[in-house]
Formats: sequence, structure tokens, C-alpha cells
Amino acid sequence: MRILVTGADGFAGRHLCALLREAGDEVVEAHGPRAEGVNSHALNFDISDEMAVRAAVQKARPEGVLHLAGFSSVARSHGNPARVFAVNALGAVNLLTALRGSAPEARVLLISSGEVYGLVPEGGRATEEQGLVALSPYASSKMAAELAAYQFHRSYALQVMVARSFSHLGGGQDPTFVVPSFAAQLRAIQQGTAPPVLRTGNLAAIRDFSHVRDMAAAYRLLLMAGVPGQAYNVCSGVGRTIRSVLEEML
Repeated sequence: MRILVTGADGFAGRHLCALLREAGDEVVEAHGPRAEGVNSHALNFDISDEMAVRAAVQKARPEGVLHLAGFSSVARSHGNPARVFAVNALGAVNLLTALRGSAPEARVLLISSGEVYGLVPEGGRATEEQGLVALSPYASSKMAAELAAYQFHRSYALQVMVARSFSHLGGGQDPTFVVPSFAAQLRAIQQGTAPPVLRTGNLAAIRDFSHVRDMAAAYRLLLMAGVPGQAYNVCSGVGRTIRSVLEEML
């Protein structure tokens, strides 16, 4: 399958493109306008730029689309809600509109987030059937993108599915995220370049962690076999406290 991957230069995107090529797919990488490095084969555009997105989709003519491009930090989303919505919500609308015009038969997987569930009661489990609760601009922007996906499916029969991804880890993750932050601090302490003081957030918080390669495999599976108009949780199904992860690393 000829697959357009937006956000291909991001953490999960790099692993995903490698996995797709291993599976024999033809991959068209879409990078952000300020992507590091030079890739002459990649499309470079801002997902919030409607005309740029339309031109990229016309050029790619994909059979499948994995939409990973987006503003990914929950914490930083509180500082610039307008930009978060421009990238996550309007960006999704721009892509779906372009696909409707140039590749209406393409299968599309929009990557959302488990953050759309808000706080899950202790001992509880987030299911696709429960209501959504936004606790950050990031979460609300992902909810808006999901609504657009469902509307494009119902109104125009676009074959779009939603993946609600939970936390994932692996090589190349930004050090602002919790586990790579711990790893960088522990390495510096071990090497003697930092005092033996570890900076942490809420260690009692419970998260569901998966390896990024497993997430990539799930994305490809959903693109190939998912039911249009449906949302799918992508996770391990096992909750762990941040403290337990840190203790394992120590």
C-alpha cells in the first residue's frame, strides 16, 4: 500500500516509517516545515496551512494515511491553546478536506490520545464507549479532531478510523517526556556531571506504557483492518505508577 505518514520526522513517526517499509509498503513521508536534517524525498509543510496540505496530498495520492503530525505536549499546551488547536484540530480538518478532494478512497487512521478520557477512577479502565472529558487544550484539540473525523466519515463516507494512543516509549523520544527525562538525569548522575538529586513530578500517577514499535505495529494493523468510523484504544492494558517505572530504572 502507498501510505502517507504525517509527522514522519517525529518520535513515533520514525519508528512507524521503518516498520512500514519492512512490511513492504511504499511510504511517503510528510515532515514539518522546521524538520531537522535533509530528506529530499519527504514532503515538508505546516499541517495548519490548508493550501500546503492540499498540494501535498495531491502530490502523494495515497492509498492509506497515518496522521501523526501534531502538537504533542500536554503540559506545554496550556501556554498556547490557539496554536494547539491550529495544529491538532484544524490540521486534521485540512488533511481530511484534502483527502476528500484528491484521495477519497484512501483509508485513514487519525492518531488521537488516551488523554481524551480525562481522569479515570482508581482501579478503573478507559473504554471506547465512555464519555470524553478534556482537562487540557491538548485533550480538547484531540477531541475536536476526532469529531471532524467522524463527521467526514458520516457525511462523505471517508474511510477514517481513530486510534486513542496511550503512553509509549523507545529510542529517540524527546527528553521532556517523563521516562527519557529520568534516563538523562540518571546518566548524568552516574557520570558525575550532575548532583545526586533526581527531579520528578507526581510519582503516584498511573500510566499505561507500551513500546513505540508495538504502537507502530498496531497503527498499521488498524489502517489495514480497522472499521471506518470507529475509535480504538491502543495500549498494553496494564497501568503502572511512575514510581514503579523509576524504581525499575534505578
